[in-house]
Amino acid sequence: MNFDGELEKKKNRVEEILEAYLPEPCGEQRMVLEAMRYAVSAGGKRLRPVLMAESAGLFAAVEDVWRTENAGSAGMPAGRGLPPFMAAIEFIHTYSLIHDDLPALDNDDYRRGRKTTHVVYGEDIAVIAGDGLLNYAFETMFRAFDKAVTIEDYQRTELAMKILARKAGVYGMVGGQCADLLADKPEAEPTGETLLYIHVHKTAALIQAAMTIGAVLAGADEKAVVKLEKCAENIGVAFQIQDDILDVTSSLEVLGKPTGSDEKNQKLTYVALYGLEESKRKVRELSEEAIGILRSFPERNVFLETLVERLIYREK
Repeated sequence: MNFDGELEKKKNRVEEILEAYLPEPCGEQRMVLEAMRYAVSAGGKRLRPVLMAESAGLFAAVEDVWRTENAGSAGMPAGRGLPPFMAAIEFIHTYSLIHDDLPALDNDDYRRGRKTTHVVYGEDIAVIAGDGLLNYAFETMFRAFDKAVTIEDYQRTELAMKILARKAGVYGMVGGQCADLLADKPEAEPTGETLLYIHVHKTAALIQAAMTIGAVLAGADEKAVVKLEKCAENIGVAFQIQDDILDVTSSLEVLGKPTGSDEKNQKLTYVALYGLEESKRKVRELSEEAIGILRSFPERNVFLETLVERLIYREK
């Protein structure tokens, strides 16, 4: 398998999906739509949409998952309901990055090698661009109902919507962001339990949403979805710890954003609490467990296993 070539093809397919669902800038709201497009078009790994499709591939033919145009008379093929959710989860992820970069939060001027949304459009437009992407994500995932044929299609789509809504909200990513902000207060007493809560909710929640939604739409049973949720938790926590490691060991040229911001902002991180070597050991432990879970499914997805390893041990 030519992993890099396959990943590039799948990322290109995600870009096509995002372009298909992004609204064109026009009318009195043109500026906010431009800012939304600017943020989404910054590129990146497109990790969550790819994880969603590849997780569906554990329970259906991967070719059917990525061949989303064709409808079967008996119902939705595995991938037909995926594109609205693939776009929606990337819109939600992007809105969170816009807000994270704001001066009130991380105060970053660069992301993915170019100026952040608030630097280009101003803080006011950046705030409502984030709001716009969050709301438009829900408009987008509702369009999955247009692709449903059978009652099972409708039920799976409804469950997928519930998953994304909860994982993105106050009991998921937003709750993790709140805990993260409070942990940075001078009066806060950092603990490992708080740090784990932040990583599980702020970072892992959307990865859990991506992987479990892919499984649900492909017809996985409840037991398999629970296993995949645990796998995604490990991936998300390891991903965040690696992000914390890179903030210490990498550079602006490699990472595409300023390094050292965690220390500058006195953020609670795994590296700050446990040190660099223990952080690296924890990444290995979580990664091995996650890969073990993926390999326990009857249908192996070697691309997905390789993707997870590459993401966790990435250098940027």
